[in-house]
Amino acid sequence: MSEFGEPVAGPLPERPGGSGGSSRARRLRLAALLLLLVVVVVAVVRVVAAVGPPTREQLRERAGLTGKQTLLIGVKDDQPGVSQQLENGAFEGFDIEIAYMIADDLGFDAPRVEFLPIESEDRARRQARTADGRFVTVDLVVASYSITELRRQQGVNFSAPYLETEQSVITRASDDRPVTGLRDLAGRKVCTIATSTSERNLTDMGAQARGRNRISECVQELYDGTVDAVTTDAAILAGFVGPRPPGELPPMTKLERVQELRHWDIGDDNSELWGVNTGPNPAMRDLVNLSLRESANGPDGERWRAAFDRYLRSEQRHNNPQQVAVDRQPEPGPQDRVEVRRWPWERFALPYPHRPRPAPPAAVRARARRSSGY
Repeated sequence: MSEFGEPVAGPLPERPGGSGGSSRARRLRLAALLLLLVVVVVAVVRVVAAVGPPTREQLRERAGLTGKQTLLIGVKDDQPGVSQQLENGAFEGFDIEIAYMIADDLGFDAPRVEFLPIESEDRARRQARTADGRFVTVDLVVASYSITELRRQQGVNFSAPYLETEQSVITRASDDRPVTGLRDLAGRKVCTIATSTSERNLTDMGAQARGRNRISECVQELYDGTVDAVTTDAAILAGFVGPRPPGELPPMTKLERVQELRHWDIGDDNSELWGVNTGPNPAMRDLVNLSLRESANGPDGERWRAAFDRYLRSEQRHNNPQQVAVDRQPEPGPQDRVEVRRWPWERFALPYPHRPRPAPPAAVRARARRSSGY
């Protein structure tokens, strides 16, 4: 008792199932809940991994890229502004930059990319020639290759389109005969790429069509006066019209008796859409389409715009009124959509879209009628 005669309250005895027991029960329930959550997550991960879309690494493995040291890409070597080989053996042009962009997304940096010249007739088979003259099968073809339904039916596996242009005509500037359509070429000698649909279009219009394997051969015949005009895609012809930018090395393909040329808009309202021949492996096509989708819809579009500005937009002032190419990347269609599995934590662990390194600086790295079908 206290000094005032009041009883002193002592500590209350713990009752069975009191606060201590409740605390232990809560901890047990929490541990059980966490264990159940882990089991559910593991089960979901296994189900998604088994039946869900593949990861990018799984696509790379299916495409045969895992462990591969060098990516072989077939390109043109005689198209200024698009794809041209220089005297030192290097390649430059819009197609080259697009090829580097795709290769980077496939896991191959520039030193691990090898470009091989490829002729138009060999693009479907993906057969390019090496420096010693051997023919090898390349992994990809990025060579101003127009997507056509006939080529699809013949077995060419195209990616989504990466450039939109149209068919046009060039003549010598000294030739004052106007060209407002292919009908104006009736009776004239006109050169184009052999086996292209433009060759058949010319014959239908009454022109004397001459097919050649290389566009530079056509342009040389135009300089020589052997033919009166050359026709193919505007983006290809544009590089022959304007002067070469200063500071660039001379091209390996030399043209003689060079003359001033004129670029004619023939009013063709059919778009020429260029695509990549990805070969028969669907995983390779999916990987290329992923790269093009990310370029068209995300921050990676800076790489496409930098290539366009440097090589195609810079040619426009020399080629008016003919538009060289549409200044935006074509939107991939629904048939080109690819689903890949990407766990939520990967979105925070890796920068957009998937590479552990930043994209190269931009400074470094637009109806059915006729189709030139180049």
